[in-house]
Amino acid sequence: MRTILLVDDEERMLNLIELFLIPQEFKCIKAKSGIKALEILTKEQVDLVLLDIMMPGMDGWEVCEKLRKFSEVPVIMLTARSDKFDLVKGLEIGADDYLTKPFDERELVARINAVLRRLPNVEKELSVIVQGDFTLDRETYSLQFKEELAQLTLKEFYIIEALMTRPKKTFTREELLEAAWDYDTYTDMRTIDSHIRNLRDKLKTAQFPTEEFIKTVWGIGYKWN
Repeated sequence: MRTILLVDDEERMLNLIELFLIPQEFKCIKAKSGIKALEILTKEQVDLVLLDIMMPGMDGWEVCEKLRKFSEVPVIMLTARSDKFDLVKGLEIGADDYLTKPFDERELVARINAVLRRLPNVEKELSVIVQGDFTLDRETYSLQFKEELAQLTLKEFYIIEALMTRPKKTFTREELLEAAWDYDTYTDMRTIDSHIRNLRDKLKTAQFPTEEFIKTVWGIGYKWN
């Protein structure tokens, strides 16, 4: 699942765009300010940024200029203005595309997919997640550690995918439950503990150092180390 960072000072717009993207199998992270967006980009693995221009404090132009100093993540700028000057300025400071509000849901998704497709090696990058010596393959649902390979069940894959895509985050049991099961599931929270225990046993048998990378955070849940 590809991760999109949504940056807009309007909560309503953030929620609307998220509503458009979730059915297209995008995971959304939301930021209501440029400062928060830059903070997220230093900590999280993001595949694309949807960046509003007209924000108080730090506007989209400044955010784009600052993020280009440390990241090549694709950026699509959003604005309520149709001035060609905005388009040219956005491209000059490092944006990959430009979309004027209000926009059609289908055009938004099409532009996101077009930007992702034209980036070098993006399809290969999107098919695997790499963290240190670990590689999670989204096509084969397997986890590799150095030369060792373990085949995962679908639920195990979703749990590991959540942990690896946001390695600095501590996930609650509820969050992992939502990642691995349907959102409206009635599965007991402690099911996550059973799956983590079985997953550790499986990976330990495959010579994976499970205690070193699947960490229990007492009273909260689990995280990738």
